[in-house]
Amino acid sequence: MNRRAIWLAAGVVVLGGTGVTAVAVSGAADDAGAGPGERPAKAHVLAMDGKDPKKRTLPRTETQMFSLVGVSWKDSADTFEGTAQIRTRKAPTGEWTEWRDLDFDVRAPESTEGKSSGVRGASEPLWVGPSDGIEARVLADGEETAVPTALRIDMIDPGETTKGKGNGGGKGSGKGKPTASPDTSQTPVDPAPQPSESTPGTAPTDEPTTAAPSADPGDTTGGSGGETSQPPTEEPTGTPPAPEEPAPSTDPGTDPTDEPTDGPTEAPTQEPSEQPSTPPATSEAPAEPTPSTAPSEEPTDPDPTVDPSGTPEPSESSPATPTAPAAPAIVSRADWGADETLVQDPPSYLGKVDAVFVHHTAGTNNYTCTDSPAIIRAILTYHLQTNGWNDIGYNFFVDKCGTVFEGRAGGIDRPVLGAHTYGFNSYSSGISLLGDYENGGTPTPEAKQAIADVAAWKLGLHGVDPEAKVTLTAAADTGVWTKGQAATLNTISGHRDGYATLCPGASLYSALPGIRTAAGSSPYAAGN
Repeated sequence: MNRRAIWLAAGVVVLGGTGVTAVAVSGAADDAGAGPGERPAKAHVLAMDGKDPKKRTLPRTETQMFSLVGVSWKDSADTFEGTAQIRTRKAPTGEWTEWRDLDFDVRAPESTEGKSSGVRGASEPLWVGPSDGIEARVLADGEETAVPTALRIDMIDPGETTKGKGNGGGKGSGKGKPTASPDTSQTPVDPAPQPSESTPGTAPTDEPTTAAPSADPGDTTGGSGGETSQPPTEEPTGTPPAPEEPAPSTDPGTDPTDEPTDGPTEAPTQEPSEQPSTPPATSEAPAEPTPSTAPSEEPTDPDPTVDPSGTPEPSESSPATPTAPAAPAIVSRADWGADETLVQDPPSYLGKVDAVFVHHTAGTNNYTCTDSPAIIRAILTYHLQTNGWNDIGYNFFVDKCGTVFEGRAGGIDRPVLGAHTYGFNSYSSGISLLGDYENGGTPTPEAKQAIADVAAWKLGLHGVDPEAKVTLTAAADTGVWTKGQAATLNTISGHRDGYATLCPGASLYSALPGIRTAAGSSPYAAGN
């Protein structure tokens, strides 16, 4: 596997007379190659050196400009038990923020992508907006734990691009096409049911502009079906057709309530083969567990001859795609300003997408929808240059205006292997809603409908009912499931259903029943 370039700058400097070593890390592009009004995304790091094995502190330190921050350490297998807090200085005002906690729900993917020597352990990234100073403290819990080796602070400047498109609309905006006429609104959005088309203005953070929101949806209540399936084992072939051009969505959404929980049931312990498939066939004894595919009315019992060990290793060749329903409006990577020079490895593909996992990015809800492309560019840079992954982890993003953004490269209508739900990446697609829905945030009707639409469409490409259940085999110990265990899940599930985490947050998780119902009636669902 080709590994990306080493980004460490030649110089090492000491900032602000604090004795803290700073090693600059930058994107693959430089300012000289940027167009007028553009600046490439860059990463900068501060090493948190010290002799105390239990804690590290960083005094208030002046930095280069950044808008997203996290902490990372050398060994991704070294799970950190403790707390990390940061506070930042707002660049426009010079004001210092309150202390904020960093979350540690990240696991490197269970595929070969997560086993590279360049993969680091890391916190979740936190969007803080334009900042030029930082203070940090990291404390290990318990007598037997210590601060991880080579601990550092990673700060990401998302740069500026004239290509960034999202929703520039203020309150009252509705969903429109991924590209539309400019809008200069800068205020955080509380969507209302008046649809209109709007696009990028210049965000107060000097971040790039964005694309359009979704129409205000109505309320629905939740429900799920009872579909299960068995995994494929045959090695597939086929050449995928070119993806269809997306069409905008203006359909009603959901305001759901309670989320059901489902325990595991027995299922086959098989994994996808190294080649993707067009409708896959089953085999009695594959070498490794594969994702579920062929739906049936009841969960099937595991084949006792199958060895449940092993991790799926999807193919880098692209599979054929079934006849696709019309796609919702999706802002492309080019349109949100992805720096493709950072992505050195080709995408890998699944045989089939059996489920969609819903996530939140955590961090803050205090962003404008014109900030959305910049937030996604910063996450891309963090996942590549901090985590050391092949590409951004999620397959899709949604913002609070209901705009859908392409995530990991490889084709929105193809079963691209992501890095979002440890233990279940090889069966699923991941959709992440920008914002924090655990600590008081509430998903907007636009956001819920957009998640329902893109989930219905993505599952429909593979003949999967968005209101059904499916039985999948855990490819790793996740804190919820053990490796090889059969997990019966909704085909639209929350991250916490597969992995021990609070993601996607309490309020978004409770919205999932209604999102599933809305997905079932979505015009983007197969057969609708």
